Amino acid sequence: MEWMDFSAFGDKTSVIDGERVYTYNDLSNALLELHNTLITTITPGEVVAILSDYSFESATLFLALMHNRNIIVPITTTIESEIDEKLSESYADKAIRIEGGEYHVFERHETKQHPMIETLRSRNHSGLVLFSSGSTGKPKAMIHDLDTLAQSYNGKKPKSMNLLLFLMFDHIGGLNTLLNILSMGSTMVIPSSRNVEEICRLIEKYAIAVLPSSPTFLNLMMIADAPNRFDLSSLRMITYGTEAMSDSLLERLKTAFPRVKFLQTFGTSETGIATTSSLSSNSTFMKIDDPDLEYRIVEGELWLRSHTQILGYLNASMESFTEDRWFKTGDLVEEGDNGYLRIIGRSKEVINVGGEKVLPIEVESVLMQMSQIDDVLIYAMPNAITGQSVAAEVVLHNAEDTEGIKKTIRQFCKDKLDPYKIPTHVKVVDRTNFSERFKKMRLGHQ
Repeated sequence: MEWMDFSAFGDKTSVIDGERVYTYNDLSNALLELHNTLITTITPGEVVAILSDYSFESATLFLALMHNRNIIVPITTTIESEIDEKLSESYADKAIRIEGGEYHVFERHETKQHPMIETLRSRNHSGLVLFSSGSTGKPKAMIHDLDTLAQSYNGKKPKSMNLLLFLMFDHIGGLNTLLNILSMGSTMVIPSSRNVEEICRLIEKYAIAVLPSSPTFLNLMMIADAPNRFDLSSLRMITYGTEAMSDSLLERLKTAFPRVKFLQTFGTSETGIATTSSLSSNSTFMKIDDPDLEYRIVEGELWLRSHTQILGYLNASMESFTEDRWFKTGDLVEEGDNGYLRIIGRSKEVINVGGEKVLPIEVESVLMQMSQIDDVLIYAMPNAITGQSVAAEVVLHNAEDTEGIKKTIRQFCKDKLDPYKIPTHVKVVDRTNFSERFKKMRLGHQ
């Protein structure tokens, strides 16, 4: 990827960051200035953390450090204890905080070394450290060979379109969007926040063509009646990933956006983003057709092996990998015809009701067919007799429907679900439990 040479794109807009608009010439000039100033103080091979979410400055710094063959650690949290932990776990030599468009460098004088970091240094390659969400334990620090990751962006055809940087700076999907945009000479639009109002305002204002998102966020758009309150006609494609999509939610979305192509994306922080194709915009079945990635299904679980997978974890064992480098994703899949697959949930989220297995997405898809319900989260609740039972958090379309909602749900599900799959506990909430990455959180919920 000739990502440092943007001369062919010239005065095309590269970044829209709030009220600031930058061309590709501006980006080239900013990179040159960084190399003549800040980067002269940073030794190639050092581990450098960027304490920022997306901005023109953070994107420019990322590229400059990549060119300088540094190991980059994007950190978006503003909680100091979490920052300190991630700096330590990533063996960071320096941290750069971006405030008011200015770069502030902090020396850490890291004395510890890690063999995988030394491997990257011996290759004279840039690296990338990403952290898992930590929703089920201590966040894992994953280290990538960034030069290898970047190779997949070589030879992209130029495209003039505006794309939204929705997924975060410390997320493999967010960085995939960033590098795709730059390799095509397209325009990245950076939101000041990731709420529905701001995202839809930007889609309307800048005629955004592609929205990368998650099912949870797309449903929030539906709850907010965004398709009727904003002009979203510029959208040509909505990509969704990070969690399973229910058939009933996809049906609602296709009704609201009949001219938009919906594409299921798939990737993991461990293996990178895969090239996928959906069976159709109306289908949750997808095909993984990526020459750089192999997959197999073992007892219903998807295993991956790719050219872009991590070197390893800096702070954890490789128990998620087999000896021959297959990554056990924890994603459960249903196999369709002609190689198509459907993500049906996470193995850790399966509810065990007296030995009977319940997939939360199956129950959610049924409840989302009810006109009274705008959103639902299905999770396991301890049960003295069956071990676990099915519990539901529901967001109602009208608050006055609260009375008798459990009975209404049970009646609706009676001929659509096996009895053990029907929620025994129903809680009405203002919003379901999801993370800052707009991914439903079920574990540890009881």
